[in-house]
Amino acid sequence: MCEAKRVGILGLGAYLPEKVLTNKELERMVDTTDEWITTRTGIKERRIARKDEATSDMAAEAGRRALKAAGLNIEDIDLIIVATITPDMFFPATACLVQDKLGAKRVPAFDVSVACSGFIYGLAIAEQFIRSGTYKHALVIAAEKLSAITDWSDRATCVLFGDGAGAAVLGPVDKGGILSAYLGANGKQGDLIKLPAGGSRIPATKKTIEDRLHFIKMNGSELFRHAVKIMADAALEVTKPLNLKAEDISLVIPHQANIRILNAVAKRMGLTEDKIYLNIERYGNMSAASSAVALVEAVQEGRIKKGDKILLDAFGGGLTWGALVIEW
Repeated sequence: MCEAKRVGILGLGAYLPEKVLTNKELERMVDTTDEWITTRTGIKERRIARKDEATSDMAAEAGRRALKAAGLNIEDIDLIIVATITPDMFFPATACLVQDKLGAKRVPAFDVSVACSGFIYGLAIAEQFIRSGTYKHALVIAAEKLSAITDWSDRATCVLFGDGAGAAVLGPVDKGGILSAYLGANGKQGDLIKLPAGGSRIPATKKTIEDRLHFIKMNGSELFRHAVKIMADAALEVTKPLNLKAEDISLVIPHQANIRILNAVAKRMGLTEDKIYLNIERYGNMSAASSAVALVEAVQEGRIKKGDKILLDAFGGGLTWGALVIEW
């Protein structure tokens, strides 16, 4: 048992597949254009995993890189959490497969399935385990192979999504760390984005395959409307206990869903453009992995410095949402 008053991120890592799918290439696949995609989403390209590359493979590699950055070995990890809506299979949990790939022994491992909010949920859950003294170090990974559940004949959705993974090692810190977390959900809006078939309600059949019910279905306009309010409200709720104002936040790392959503959220929060980190142009929407990869890249690019207060903010299918304030 380990008592810890503060919990912070000790190391970060990301993995992105080599294959890049550009808007120009999508023009040859569906009835769309580079200009249409860029104007409405802000996306220019996205990464696509190999056929033989599963979510657990990407998650494990991101985890290895996070461990290296933290200067820890897998033997130092007491808990593994994987946030994903594209597990290798229904069960066992992808986290268990990652545990095996990393060589961890008898370490508790489980998945979190809250779509794009997954990385924040995972960080918040791990922080509680460490703060309580139950565990000392946790590995939180967000990984998605959305290309596997994307309908590449549906131009409304296939332009949005990409694959990738990001990971964070959490542990006790002397200063800073996670200052506040806010999580929420509204199941009444679950129909706005979903994968209809394959579960116990609509088991897989020849007809569900023919009807393309094993791919992402989304009500884009309604999702947009809710997303802006949800993310702005979540930011206010997570900063309220800390008495923080917009000027106190050094950088906001929002879920990379759609540039129009992000611009609307920034306006609603009164944030200037230089305070929002964006990488949607290069990767599209990677669901849970979006926030994780964006955090990794923001650190690598020097956008985050010691003492900075960072706000992570996301919404996802469920509907779910989460926000987190970290002092670096």
